[in-house]
Amino acid sequence: MTITPEEFTRAMARVPAPVTVATTVDASGRKWGFTGSSFSSLSLTPPLVLICLGRTASTHEAFTTARSFMINILAEGQADIARRFAASGTDRFGAGDTVPMELGLPGIPEAVARVACSLHRVVDGGDHSVLIGRVVAAHAGEDAPLVHCDRSFQRPVPVAGMVRGAAVR
Repeated sequence: MTITPEEFTRAMARVPAPVTVATTVDASGRKWGFTGSSFSSLSLTPPLVLICLGRTASTHEAFTTARSFMINILAEGQADIARRFAASGTDRFGAGDTVPMELGLPGIPEAVARVACSLHRVVDGGDHSVLIGRVVAAHAGEDAPLVHCDRSFQRPVPVAGMVRGAAVR
């Protein structure tokens, strides 16, 4: 039995995912970025994260050859930034909402969190490359994150009895 691409896509659309913007700067100083939702922590020791990038993306070469990159985890009100960094043929950095942050990489100051990474490894992931980054700096804010589920941006709803990740007793 083989699953069709449509069946796989429909099933994966049901999985809530963080909305991130990955950024880097190439050797010539050009800034690159893309919106990604396949992002996760990988290891505590050493601190590793992963993000997946399509092999046909215009940003692929810049990221797979980068020395470092940053993952900006977007806040609930930043869907416009996610859309812009997902669009082809646009100036993704033109709005001026990225500034040099950790490691001098383009960062989004109002992001829920930022992790600056050195490129640890690039792993084959079928039609994607898995970028594994060793986290060298991180920042965490207080705002609610932006989530993508069912092909739309959503805000997570707090679970009753939970306060900032801790159970209320």
